Amino acid sequence: MGFLDGLMGNASELAPAEVQKEFQHVLIDGERIEKAYKLIRDMFLFTDKRLILVDKQGVTGKKTELHSIPYKSISHFSIETAGSFDLDAELKIFISSQTTPLTKKFNKSLNIYELQGVLASYIL
Repeated sequence: MGFLDGLMGNASELAPAEVQKEFQHVLIDGERIEKAYKLIRDMFLFTDKRLILVDKQGVTGKKTELHSIPYKSISHFSIETAGSFDLDAELKIFISSQTTPLTKKFNKSLNIYELQGVLASYIL
């Protein structure tokens, strides 16, 4: 992940196998991480069962909030691709009990179509 991407609010992709080891204590038996993204200290993980948001808090980042969203709670989502002058792609996830979508930005090098494919395969 580029430091500049993080400062601009863009997330970068991580290797799922590495993140699987780090978060094994959070996952249920047989659950696997499909996609993982990092934004400075925070992460969001797409497993085969749910979306997990990892929010590192405080100066040291030792305090961590894990927010789990089952795919059945996602009513719909949208993607916006990066353009020539727009340096980021955007994902909006609409959760059934909330009025505002969960919005995440990605750097231009990320294949946003691949990400929407992961979401589509679990919620459609």
